[in-house]
Amino acid sequence: MPDAREAVLSRIRSALADTSQADPAPGYAAIPRTYIRAGGLGPDGRIHQFKERLRDYDTNVVECSAAGVAQTIAETLRGHGQKKVIVAGGLSPEILPEGFAFIPEQEARVDDLNHCDGIVTVCTVAIAFTGTIVLTHGPGEGARRLTLLPDRHLCVVRADQIVETVPEAFQRLAPFATHPLTFISGPSATADIEMTRIRGVHGPRFLDVVLVR
Repeated sequence: MPDAREAVLSRIRSALADTSQADPAPGYAAIPRTYIRAGGLGPDGRIHQFKERLRDYDTNVVECSAAGVAQTIAETLRGHGQKKVIVAGGLSPEILPEGFAFIPEQEARVDDLNHCDGIVTVCTVAIAFTGTIVLTHGPGEGARRLTLLPDRHLCVVRADQIVETVPEAFQRLAPFATHPLTFISGPSATADIEMTRIRGVHGPRFLDVVLVR
């Protein structure tokens, strides 16, 4: 009888050998998928549903045109008295308004993240049905810590980034299958302790969405 070490190594070799097959899971494609995989709403319907879901989560939603993004960001930041704001690395400078001392993400220290008034990012995709914004943490979306530590997050979402269902979102996210992803459905909140809703436990307490149509 082989010893435990050899038994473990044998199983590892067997598992690794399976990965070299053309189709390691031949039955996967045959699994029935009877759930809704694509929505039936048009562009306006998706936008309306997305806004309704966001507002259900206490998200502040502001709409604007592509030409008005910088002005809308400025109005939103001023409306909340935000002055010390960190912007995600790779964010297009064209959408940033003048008159603010924005801190580039790459120059922000941990202390800046803890005490800033907020952050500005974009996203990769948004899901209307769940009111969710998905970050792949590429250019303009910031590192994971940037979207978890500050108290307020302003995210710019384009109308063409909004899909209706979760399966449609995962289709768009397929190129990022090995990337760390962050799914944001409204401000961070939990009611785990005595069923009392507490905001800001796992991320920003406040979420502003600038919806570009």
